[in-house]
Order: sequence, then structure tokens, then C-alpha cells
Amino acid sequence: MGIIKDPKYFELNIDLEETITIVANNLLQEFTNVFAWNYKKLRRIPPHITEYKIELETTIPPSHQTRYRMNPNYVMIVKQNLDKLLAIGFIEPMEQATWLSPNMVILKKN
Repeated sequence: MGIIKDPKYFELNIDLEETITIVANNLLQEFTNVFAWNYKKLRRIPPHITEYKIELETTIPPSHQTRYRMNPNYVMIVKQNLDKLLAIGFIEPMEQATWLSPNMVILKKN
């Protein structure tokens, strides 16, 4: 599905047959209330669905790697997105993390 400009209008793949486009558009309009149209509409996913535990071998010491530098333009994008998610309570801040994963920024063509 393409970029949604207005909840009443859906931009679908142009390669779809016209009948499929009409049916899909009608279906999406019927269930418009199911979608989050902005960050404020996002709701927290119940923890029992998303939380999981990774069993670690306690006899092996953790691996430490140096932090890599991120492109300054990407830093701004990541910060803006994190601020949005923090503002609506979708994620929570941590005082001190014992394990980190590097961010991977992949820019979309559009």
C-alpha cells in the first residue's frame, strides 16, 4: 500500500487490477478505525504478546564493542522518531542499560 494522505483515500499499488483496487479501497474505508493515522493514535501492545526472554549462558562473559559513529543527519532522524514514541508513551526511557543493540537507519526511497 502506498502513502496514505487522508483516511478516506488510500493510494494502492498502481499495478493492481481495477476491481481489486475498488474492493481493497472499500474494505480499507470500512475499517478505517482499525489503523493508527498518527503517533498519538498508537496504543501500547500488551506485554504478554511482545515480551520474551532470551536465555543467556551465564558462564560466558558479555562481549563489549565500541560504539560506532552515526551520520549526523541520521542522528537527527533517530532522535525525532524516539521523541515521538516517548511522548506518546509507546516506549519508556531507561536509566542504565546492561545490553545495547546498534541502531540501523535505512532510508526509504520515498
